[in-house]
Amino acid sequence: MTAQLPLALRWPRRQRFEHFHAGPHNAAALAAIEALSTQPGAPWVYLHGPLGSGRSHLLLAAAQAAAEAGRRVQYLPLATLADRAAALRGVAGSEWLALDDLEAIAGQREAEHALFDLYNQTRAEGGALLFAAAAGPSDSGIALPDLRSRLGACTQFVLRPLDDDERRQVLKRRAADRGIELDEPVLDWLFNRYARDLGALLDLLDRLDRASLAAQRRITVPFLRGFLRDA
Repeated sequence: MTAQLPLALRWPRRQRFEHFHAGPHNAAALAAIEALSTQPGAPWVYLHGPLGSGRSHLLLAAAQAAAEAGRRVQYLPLATLADRAAALRGVAGSEWLALDDLEAIAGQREAEHALFDLYNQTRAEGGALLFAAAAGPSDSGIALPDLRSRLGACTQFVLRPLDDDERRQVLKRRAADRGIELDEPVLDWLFNRYARDLGALLDLLDRLDRASLAAQRRITVPFLRGFLRDA
């Protein structure tokens, strides 16, 4: 069975373009993927970067935008699928495809050949493919030379995670949009003692917003310490 997310209600609520913070390094990748989502014939894109760089976020945002534009969409998180070759063959003929965690098929002969066939068929039928992986095509571990060559022909972007200063600024802006003031001691405490992944920080902000409203208290270091202790 393939992982398919065709319905708007099933898309992760925060995995949209408006929630992606490109920073100074990822703006070109964002623009290219937005074009691929809505403009038939846009160049295919291959994203790669470390964990936390926003690869899956961008693929899900692009898939949702393509679905909202009326295209038939499939999203495959390859790392979570048991029979990857069957999954890749099962989406043949789709109009718009996003393939995540491409390194998961590296060295799997059947899956690599299935992706090679899928690539060629999608190209012949005028469909769209968007790839994401931890490394570029030449460093992905893909053994099939013709497949590496096909992947290398895509427009490639290296994604970089936001640094701590950029994450702090995003968190402060999102808090300000809610009428919340996060002062520097609160941010210092958070970044020293809590996960620095932006998604985790934004989820925490949601919870803090509700808790501070219920308690009618500002978000201070003592409030934050107590909240996380009791969570």
